[in-house]
Amino acid sequence: MKKGWVGAIAVLLSAGVWAKTPWQAIAHPVPGTAQAIGAFSNGCIVGAQPLPLESVNYQVMRVDQRRYFGHPDLLAFIARLSANVKKQTGGIVLVGDMGMPAGGRFSSGHASHQSGLDADIWLQMPLQRWTAQQLLKPQPIDLVAANGRQVNPRLWQPQVTALIKLAAQDHEVTRIFVNPAIKKQLCQEAGQDRDWLRKVRSWFALRAHMHVRLRCPADSLECQDQEAPPAGDGCGAELSSWFTPRQPSPEAPVKTPPPLPASCQALLDKHLLVN
Repeated sequence: MKKGWVGAIAVLLSAGVWAKTPWQAIAHPVPGTAQAIGAFSNGCIVGAQPLPLESVNYQVMRVDQRRYFGHPDLLAFIARLSANVKKQTGGIVLVGDMGMPAGGRFSSGHASHQSGLDADIWLQMPLQRWTAQQLLKPQPIDLVAANGRQVNPRLWQPQVTALIKLAAQDHEVTRIFVNPAIKKQLCQEAGQDRDWLRKVRSWFALRAHMHVRLRCPADSLECQDQEAPPAGDGCGAELSSWFTPRQPSPEAPVKTPPPLPASCQALLDKHLLVN
């Protein structure tokens, strides 16, 4: 681990576990040709772009947190998805967290979203545009029943399935993470057209939004893709395992963040030196 990052970690530890990471102090994208670097949970981005905040097809929430930056491929995906959703359902896509101006590690809330290729999309599509106040303090709709085993039938809408399916069918998307109860509902509603379900993976929480992940851009040579999802629709034993009671595990020790990719370390060292 290089000296610059060791120093930054020491600062974080002295200030408390949830202190800001050095990446959160970078206010503007790093100039250059867009390059997603490293892994989704250990990386950064050069040449990130802000998602345009004005669109007839989507709205961006919590803009005060400045988490609406990403690779141009991510911006193009959101534009495609929201246009398709508007055409098919009439609803407006609500965009949550994407990434920070240079990507990198958050202090809390996300382990991934680091290389400019992840975005949170809320599973509600209002027909009327939200006010600025609603966007700054959005109220999520918990679609999962209290027992966690199925969706809440009073709140679930077929449009949610349409939204997730449209996202999964996009050629740039490799994974979509949703709550296991939501995946279960999708499996029940999919019918014979099931290929898209392979991309939809169960994960903890995610009761009101989906987490969409794109593939590494072909010209981002330092970007690390995940392996392809397992074959099949994921609606069998894998899904059932999420509803099997788990034995409580001992509290996991606090992990030291892994070393950054060399290009991300150099970017961070340069920022720390300048500032």
